[in-house]
Amino acid sequence: MKKGTEIEIKIQDMEFPSQGIAEKDGVKFSVKNAFPGEVIKGKLTKYKKGVGELRLLELVEKAEYEVQGPCPHYGPCGGCISQHVPYDKQLEFKELQVKKLFEKADINMGSYLGIEGSPTQWEYRNKMEFTFGDFEKGGELSLGMHVRGQSFSILSVPHCLIVDEDFRKILDATLEYFKKQGLPHYKIMQREGYLRNLIIRKAFFTKKIMVNLVTTTQINFDLQEYKDILNSLKYEGTLDTILHTENDSFSDAVVPDKVNLLQGKGYITEKLLGLNFKISPFSFFQTNSQGAEALYSVVREFLGDAKNLTVFDLYCGTGTIGQIAAAKAKEVIGIELIEEAAAAANENAGLNNLTNCTFLAGDVTKVIQTIDKKPDVIILDPPRSGVHPKALEYVVKFNAKEIIYVSCNPKTLVIDLKYLEEQGYRVEKSKMVDMFPNTPHVETVVKLVK
Repeated sequence: MKKGTEIEIKIQDMEFPSQGIAEKDGVKFSVKNAFPGEVIKGKLTKYKKGVGELRLLELVEKAEYEVQGPCPHYGPCGGCISQHVPYDKQLEFKELQVKKLFEKADINMGSYLGIEGSPTQWEYRNKMEFTFGDFEKGGELSLGMHVRGQSFSILSVPHCLIVDEDFRKILDATLEYFKKQGLPHYKIMQREGYLRNLIIRKAFFTKKIMVNLVTTTQINFDLQEYKDILNSLKYEGTLDTILHTENDSFSDAVVPDKVNLLQGKGYITEKLLGLNFKISPFSFFQTNSQGAEALYSVVREFLGDAKNLTVFDLYCGTGTIGQIAAAKAKEVIGIELIEEAAAAANENAGLNNLTNCTFLAGDVTKVIQTIDKKPDVIILDPPRSGVHPKALEYVVKFNAKEIIYVSCNPKTLVIDLKYLEEQGYRVEKSKMVDMFPNTPHVETVVKLVK
């Protein structure tokens, strides 16, 4: 079977992350962002030993459950992949995909407590990172999301439905202002230009807004007029902080060489489950505040009714999980690689009058070796890559009675669970929480006991 061959096929199943699965003439095909019941046309991009990968070219026939995606940008925009799938069906498919990973790894899910959906499917994001660019090479300035499947094409998204009206106002005003200024967007290949990104955060519960404009230093431009325009807009929330980040990195990522404070304190605060959390411009914070409350409520439930626990919170970020666990703990020790996040975690603990929490900065694999205390519970909330194998070895050596693993990537989760099972742990219970409607992502929380 030759690469480039076009094949029409009906999707029968799914595998994580949102891979449609079909079989034809004894060959298994996977198609990114295709859903069961759809008939699609795809181009063969890989083929080896009876397994092929197709790139989706055309939806030939919709599945019977499909609806019209409500966002006018849906389709070309690379932000959402499943708006045309009713939300209850999205949850069903996410649940199916994660369960299949557990079955394939031969891991029992223990007492499985189902999947909990996000409290809202729309306007749920508290942070968005938009990119300056153009839709067509040499075209007018755009500000928005990457076009699906095209890394250098940027689609303006003034009507994006996964953020609220305050985001849309800032996005629209920013684009219109910089169009009038005629300033060039940054071109990665040529390594030249000025405008790079617009990052907006809005805390769902406190309604505080942070705007962060990211540029290079190739042009010296006075941002006072832009700041005045932002302040002139009528918001549902409150514009609290305006920042200008200088980024001369050659990569597409936002790498802050220097952060200039144009207005405010340089951070905003959010409230989750009765606790306050300071959010600085580059600290990690769950992008769905209501969903985060649901997720952390599951963690708190999995901790049970025991008191006076010594809890280790590894990959703790700004300390949200550890501080929510603090009410049941004698002591919470958190470890986080990013110094700014660890400092924010300690500051947050102070804001919440929690005297039993300590957050340490450094590589988990190294810092964990320096702790001589014995935990009753270890909470793991690693990045998508999972827990570093060396850190996982030390987790086992601590011999904690319980481990609560919060995972944003079930593929690496089952790998880590397999190792923990081999070291004498078993899964007692598990639950999924959807934080990211209309996307392939889902959180999985697992409680293990020794």
